[in-house]
Amino acid sequence: MPASLRQALVDAGHPLANVPLHRLPDKGLAHDHVRLHGCGLLARVPKQSQMGLAAADNLAYQRVCFERAAASGHTPRLEGVLPPSATLPRGALLVEEIVGRTARLPQDLPALARALAALHALPLPAPAQRIPLRSDTDPLQDLLDEIRQQAAWWDEAGVHGQVTRCLHEELSALAARCAQPARPAVSLVCFDAHPGNFIVRPDGSAVLVDLEKCRYSHPGLDLAHATLYTSTTWDIDGRCVLSPGEVAGFYRAWAACVGPSRARAAAGWHLPLRRAMWLWSLTWCAKWRVLSRRAARSGGDGEDWSARRSEDRLVAHVRERVDHYLDPEVVGRVRSGFDELAGCLAA
Repeated sequence: MPASLRQALVDAGHPLANVPLHRLPDKGLAHDHVRLHGCGLLARVPKQSQMGLAAADNLAYQRVCFERAAASGHTPRLEGVLPPSATLPRGALLVEEIVGRTARLPQDLPALARALAALHALPLPAPAQRIPLRSDTDPLQDLLDEIRQQAAWWDEAGVHGQVTRCLHEELSALAARCAQPARPAVSLVCFDAHPGNFIVRPDGSAVLVDLEKCRYSHPGLDLAHATLYTSTTWDIDGRCVLSPGEVAGFYRAWAACVGPSRARAAAGWHLPLRRAMWLWSLTWCAKWRVLSRRAARSGGDGEDWSARRSEDRLVAHVRERVDHYLDPEVVGRVRSGFDELAGCLAA
């Protein structure tokens, strides 16, 4: 990867073409990361497009994610774009390297809440100005449709029958919710806000460093993704099982940042959106279990979850997590935790 990136920099006549390059450990299924030494920059080199986009469209989408989120003050600056080429089929983004440490839970929950609140507070553009970022007419219904599309892999994934029954119950509840006219507020959201995607600076502020899936949707999805069991126990570098009281405290910290009016409007949606985000995560697990067995795609376009795209250590970690999250006992514990959280939020 450093050699390919080097050639792409040279071909582009980039002023940093001769700086030392160092590939960082493989921690994600969607990107390789290479440090440009002495420049304060990282190259984000896509392995695939999680949204199924062509290489150039994927890069353009990510560029806009970084540009629009920058005003929050809690994301890295975008410093350059290397277009797709024969050397680098999916291109790369050059972004600010954030100096700090991985998030530690539960102590960093207030910092994560402040970062997400700053993102969610950004002015909402008119519908025509939201492109190319995803902006569905009805984000809740479209989330249900997205979950159903991922659930198409459920049977092939060999999921336990007890978990399948839970899936159908949760899908039915979300469909009933979508059939009602009420909807939560819409803002720019990350849609990938698990704690492993945050870096905490020495001053204690949290920076959200992975922005490839931003969309205009419901902030409660980010709040869920930051604190769900399937998120806080995902990252290789650290796992934490949050108590219902700690999760409720996180929601209160976010509410204090966005103000009483927005907080009141969002309060009734915290649990429904939490269940929906968990359902999205579970169906993604089934999808990955199937698609990771396939051969890597040729070329630079589209979605590609093949295990051959990542190091064996990372693939083994993801497989273990996927199997764990689809275990009937774990699914049962997560569902019962929703009721416990409801009591804490009410209190």
